[in-house]
Amino acid sequence: MIGWIIAAVVAVVLMLLVFGSYNRFVGLRNGIENTFNQIKVAMKKRADMIGQLVDTTSSYLKFEKSTLEGVTRMRNMNLDTPQGLQEADGLARTVFGKIVAVAENYPKLKAMETVKPLQDSIQSLEDEISRMRYLYNDQVQTFNVMTERIPTNIVAGIFRFTKKDYLQFEEGIEKRPDTKVF
Repeated sequence: MIGWIIAAVVAVVLMLLVFGSYNRFVGLRNGIENTFNQIKVAMKKRADMIGQLVDTTSSYLKFEKSTLEGVTRMRNMNLDTPQGLQEADGLARTVFGKIVAVAENYPKLKAMETVKPLQDSIQSLEDEISRMRYLYNDQVQTFNVMTERIPTNIVAGIFRFTKKDYLQFEEGIEKRPDTKVF
């Protein structure tokens, strides 16, 4: 009789461990997907705002063809993978850097009422993207550690939870971009 009780207790503990681990994996996976989608939305907003900045300042500034093409490509990039986000971020930084370089030579832009709010909005989005990138990578790290540690690696194998990719951006990403254009 005691053998049956011990077996029942062990079975219950194992079930709780499996259910708890599975639910933790699902929660992390959903959190990772949610954060990834929030990054996509913020990056699309940033691309649109950079495009608006180009449109607003184009009467004063003469942009290179490559800058204008970059704005168009930014708006149409595939943001469905971590690699796509990385490419879009690099392009956005390049395009914005070109805008900053050209705009520095035009003091009249400082007086434009629409430029300062766009600049502030882009800065706010840069900060938001940075925070979400940190959160995403933190969630991925927790998820990946669970796929490797015993006993959760057994649950990961049974339910086919595989390691997730980190967001890895180009060098210098740690440095906040200069958005003090005007």
